[in-house]
Amino acid sequence: MPSNADRYRRSWRLRIPPDPGETRRIEQWLATARVILAISALVAIRMDPTELGHSWAAYGLFAFYLANGILILMLLRRRQQSTAAFRLLVHAGDIVWPALISIFSEGPRTPFFLFFVFVLAAAAYRWGLWETLGTATAEVVLLWVESFFLLHVPLAMGGALPWRVLTGLRVNVGEFEPKRLFMLSVYLIVMGLLLGYLAEQQKHLRAEKALVTGILSRVRVEAGLTGTIQQIFKEVLSMYGGSRLVVASQEAHSHRVFVGELDASKGASSEFRWLESGPRDAKTYLDNFPGDVCHASVDGDHWSTLALDHDGRQVPVANLVPISHLREVQNFGSLITVSFLFGGEWRGRVFLFNPAWRGERQEELRFLLNLVRQVGPAIYNVYLLHRLRRRAGAAERARFARELHDGAVQSLIAVEMQVDVLRRQADAGKPIGGELGRIQGLLREEVLKLRELMQQMKAIDVDAERLLGVLNDTVERFQRETGISARFVTDLEDLDMPQRVCRELLRIVQEGLVNVRKHSGARHALVRLGASQSRWTLTLEDDGKGFSFAGRYNQDQMEEAGKGPLIIKERVRLIAGQLTVESNPGQGTRLEITVPRSGEVPHEF
Repeated sequence: MPSNADRYRRSWRLRIPPDPGETRRIEQWLATARVILAISALVAIRMDPTELGHSWAAYGLFAFYLANGILILMLLRRRQQSTAAFRLLVHAGDIVWPALISIFSEGPRTPFFLFFVFVLAAAAYRWGLWETLGTATAEVVLLWVESFFLLHVPLAMGGALPWRVLTGLRVNVGEFEPKRLFMLSVYLIVMGLLLGYLAEQQKHLRAEKALVTGILSRVRVEAGLTGTIQQIFKEVLSMYGGSRLVVASQEAHSHRVFVGELDASKGASSEFRWLESGPRDAKTYLDNFPGDVCHASVDGDHWSTLALDHDGRQVPVANLVPISHLREVQNFGSLITVSFLFGGEWRGRVFLFNPAWRGERQEELRFLLNLVRQVGPAIYNVYLLHRLRRRAGAAERARFARELHDGAVQSLIAVEMQVDVLRRQADAGKPIGGELGRIQGLLREEVLKLRELMQQMKAIDVDAERLLGVLNDTVERFQRETGISARFVTDLEDLDMPQRVCRELLRIVQEGLVNVRKHSGARHALVRLGASQSRWTLTLEDDGKGFSFAGRYNQDQMEEAGKGPLIIKERVRLIAGQLTVESNPGQGTRLEITVPRSGEVPHEF
């Protein structure tokens, strides 16, 4: 098994697994370019037939190359993937073709040098620097072999000696011009070097972006802050081949210091763990380190350092005391440290001990600095989301506690007092039937309240397939438990509604029915769900006493006036909907909620 350091020393391109779909598309693009080049060259020689002279063999070879290009294009369109052997075979044909056709070209301005350029570009596009240089070398070898062959083995074609023309180089059979052939070889090698270098740099950039994207994909809210840090920095530790990784951070308001460690010696089973830390750790890990990213290594008593600022420019390292002090706490021969700042609330540093280098150090430090800058906000968002969830959970628990205290607990205390009064009346021989009925009604009311509270606490798992049935069951249960006549009406059979919208609409119906029972005094209620081309529409109607205001108000008007059902307004806002309330005091209320079908629904935390 290769070590982390061995894996890291490989090129960025080899670290990224090839995408079969992308490889297939590249081959299709090259096949299309090959056909276009062949057709363009055919047009050129038709305009100037002297390029191929009168050799039918040359025209046959050219027709074969064009047919071969079309066949490759058709095969790629039919096949689901392109194999390595197939690509090598096609590339070998592209290498041989320019040298072969140039034997028969006689014109002084041959266009066939473009075929040499194409095969170099294809190698660069498929692979990288060394493969492109290898292709250029193979072309040069073929040209020299061909020249020696034509020099020693004359061919008789059409009763006359053929001419060999390469990019304006005209060589008669029996003649050998090594100077011009040498210059052509130099041109091909230089062009291969240039195209290969550009391709290698482009692939290097793509690999870096793919690495950052892959690391960001490991961010999972459900994994929590510790789990997210572990997943991300495991990848960083493996990528740089370090022995250990330490993260130190400090909260700006409380100045609390947190230090965590990930040890690579445990392999895949290694876990990120938080260490006991205190105020002293702020001086050890966070104070006065040079630059935003820094590398330091020690050989005996000699330190070698390189530090960059936030723009990636090299800065001098004048103070080695922090690094020396850190070495007293953490045993290392070399380290990389990079700073981070999260939203003005957290500052800290990541320490990577004993890393292995692949390439130029300054570029590697710039990449690590860029990586932390892009990954840091994702980690900070996980922290904010979990903090928000904790606060929302605390607020929700406080609301339930308040509901229980102000509702069920107070009612039970009242019932206990009434039972005590009834006990005394029973001892005195007084009638207690009326009081028992009142207590029974009070208990029934509290049972309903507790059921509604439990319903609100219950997690909802509903989607478009189940929504209509769940809404119907909710309305029927409301009628059964309250005695209020209620119906659910819809003309929809199939829904394409997002699950988020389904959950919120169900919550809105539940909250609306609770309001009907508690506040309206209604005898009838109606829930209707409909849809048009652009929106869904949910309406809740009752014949109760209505709100304290009269008229029709949209959501903005209710916000300005401080009116309307607060919880329903908030839930409608979460799904980018619109709420309209029509109230007729003494006659009833109508709530209409519209939600866009194609609009963007905000993501939930």
